[in-house]
Amino acid sequence: MHPRVAVEITEAPIVAQLSANRSDCGAVLEFRGVVRAEENGQQIEGLFYEAYQPMAQRQIEQIARELLDQFPCRAVSVTHRIGFVPAGEPSIAVCVAAPHRQEAISFIAEFMNRLKRDVPIWKRTSALSEPAS
Repeated sequence: MHPRVAVEITEAPIVAQLSANRSDCGAVLEFRGVVRAEENGQQIEGLFYEAYQPMAQRQIEQIARELLDQFPCRAVSVTHRIGFVPAGEPSIAVCVAAPHRQEAISFIAEFMNRLKRDVPIWKRTSALSEPAS
């Protein structure tokens, strides 16, 4: 049986990914990358994410499939949000179901490293407005 890989790039808020009701997996982990209210020492409203969507989607799926050779998981779901993401909301969710926790933890850690390095998704800050004088 081939592992399931689902990838979505969306402007909609991110909701839950994988069901924890998997009898073949002892670990179902979800990582959410949340936009912080501070970037480089400045308070921000949020971040704007832009992507070359067809290539980003292809590369995310390719990275996930390559990592499955190294960390044998049964299901992977990745959702990355584009457009404006307010501080406090997730810009990415990665969910992994695996027989054991170590495969899932290692998969997510390496996936995030590769995503930041290799996928054409860019961000820019939206600074808080200065009060009018």
